[in-house]
Amino acid sequence: MKIAWISVFMIVLIWSGIAPKDGPTWVLEVFPAVAGGLILWFTRTRFPLTTLTYALILVHCVILMIGGHYTYAEVPLGDWVRDAFDGTRNNYDKLGHLAQGFVPAMIARELVIRLQVFNSARWRDFFIVGFCLGFSAFYELIEWWVALLSEEAAESFLGTQGYVWDTQSDMGLALLGAILALLLLSRIHDRQLGALRA
Repeated sequence: MKIAWISVFMIVLIWSGIAPKDGPTWVLEVFPAVAGGLILWFTRTRFPLTTLTYALILVHCVILMIGGHYTYAEVPLGDWVRDAFDGTRNNYDKLGHLAQGFVPAMIARELVIRLQVFNSARWRDFFIVGFCLGFSAFYELIEWWVALLSEEAAESFLGTQGYVWDTQSDMGLALLGAILALLLLSRIHDRQLGALRA
């Protein structure tokens, strides 16, 4: 892992943790980014990833940490977009769910290619999309469990903002993100994988 990656991650993490809007929500939202960062740190020499995958993971971590700092329903960028387009809700959380499909798709792609899990590119891509959709559904279940355990943190963590189809649209965006990642980034990813093997 390069110093620039670690520096950006740590700067945003520290900023995110300074007076967040809701402490328990911050922990819940930022935990996946911190866990991912630790996994990358401990696997950096034994199983280094492509530059593309590292960059995507960092972007996803930043999205999570910003959402954790403000709570997703109150991120200023989401408010600005809502007001600019005369919308009714802050949709920053939708960016997070799109990334929840987009980034894991490239991580999964890198792992299954390098570990030679599939002989067929079609089965590989089918598995990746299915994995991302399953991951998104599991995250929605986690949100539901948190809501059941803590009514106080539920609204901040769920961020539904009164939208009855929030869970379904979240999973739909993760599915779209996974498909877009495979369509848009497979060629550049293949080139980087080739360079990594060499």
